[in-house]
Amino acid sequence: MTEKQRIRLWSFSMIVGFFLMWEVLCIVLNVSDLVLPRPSEIIVTLWTKFPILWPHILQTLYSTLVGFSLGVMIGVSLGVLVGTSKVAYAVAYPLLVGFSSIPKVAVVPIFVLWFGSGTTPAILTAMVICVFPIVVNIATGLATTEPDLEDVLKTLGASKSEILWNVGLPRTMPYFFASLKVAITLSFVGAVLSETVASNRGIGNVMMTASSNFQVSLVFAGLIILAVLGVVLYALFSLLERRVTGWATRDTEIAIT
Repeated sequence: MTEKQRIRLWSFSMIVGFFLMWEVLCIVLNVSDLVLPRPSEIIVTLWTKFPILWPHILQTLYSTLVGFSLGVMIGVSLGVLVGTSKVAYAVAYPLLVGFSSIPKVAVVPIFVLWFGSGTTPAILTAMVICVFPIVVNIATGLATTEPDLEDVLKTLGASKSEILWNVGLPRTMPYFFASLKVAITLSFVGAVLSETVASNRGIGNVMMTASSNFQVSLVFAGLIILAVLGVVLYALFSLLERRVTGWATRDTEIAIT
């Protein structure tokens, strides 16, 4: 067995052990299902409610991916601007830090006021919550380009755009994919947060409705669904990262091979 296989086996064992311990402790301590349902009950709920949950899963996934895609486009554009211009860095970076410090739950009512309840606030919340890490990582990656190297390339006749395209952007790839893996999880947080406040569809709405009806197992089922979706998308980006920047990634990174 290789080192990578042993690590995966340990990881799988830890996950299974966690749920087994959860199940046993609930039985031994006689924990009420209204406080903490057993994993076996959550699985039964997932199985029986899945036809009802499926449209909500698609809705949350749609809002998350659209918002994430918009956030990536905006984040990359701002990151390149901030990372290549001292003036833009001085002007825009403080604004970005200030905006990122605002709790995103505070902007959901504003989006609802502007666009009404439904899918649009969820998309916008998913977008704004994932922009900052992308901007920071892109700007940081561009900052790793050595000034001496830039001077040499300029001496050889390379323009600023050629240096950016052929040297700067390739060096940002490890930072970029690191930010994508963070941003996709944040996008889920933003979309679900908006769905709990201003939507009648999506996993967030299902969890809020189930909570008000004391269907605790359904609330935990929603959490499991979100966790699985997050891990799957994280793994997909890890796979893409290994294909594009394999020279800069670790063998122990989560990925599908």
